[in-house]
Amino acid sequence: MNPDILFLSDQRPRCGWVHDDPLCTAYHDEEWGTPVHDDRLLFEFLILEGVQAGLSWRTVLRKRDAYRAAFDGFDPAKIADYDETKIAELLANPGIIRNRLKVRAAVANARAFLDVQAAFGSFDAYVWGFVDGRRQHNAWRTLAEIPTETAASRAMSRDMKARGFKFVGPTICYAFMQAVGLVNDHLTGCFRYQKIRGS
Repeated sequence: MNPDILFLSDQRPRCGWVHDDPLCTAYHDEEWGTPVHDDRLLFEFLILEGVQAGLSWRTVLRKRDAYRAAFDGFDPAKIADYDETKIAELLANPGIIRNRLKVRAAVANARAFLDVQAAFGSFDAYVWGFVDGRRQHNAWRTLAEIPTETAASRAMSRDMKARGFKFVGPTICYAFMQAVGLVNDHLTGCFRYQKIRGS
């Protein structure tokens, strides 16, 4: 029996980080590791992964709807135009994580995101370029085997920083890569591993 595989009431094996939390379970089952090619959703994940720095993903998930409302549905064109009045409004919003650096980073990242779209045709083309357009399927058996950063996430981090993105260190970039399916880091014993591998 693998202690890093969790069995809930439906008896499907899942990655142990779900911890029997309904919000985390739904995210794990429906989103995490599923390839994303929609620019708006890629931008949402980029912002949320940056927000997570120093916090638990569960905390971010619980505030996700409030973030969508506060940040205009994660529309980068709108966020890029945020001024000091809007930033002050966000910093007074109890529904989001009121960290001044992270709020300002979202605005900077929206502007850099638009620049990348202009340069590459889409943000999708840009980020998938770091894996040569092909998902990487890993074969981890335990949570301890999963790295926190890789050569690809370090390359992404360096390039993003050079383009003006904030909160894009190699660990955050790797979490982003996991979330949007550039890599499949579901454990091999998880029911999602083969589903994503075969999709």
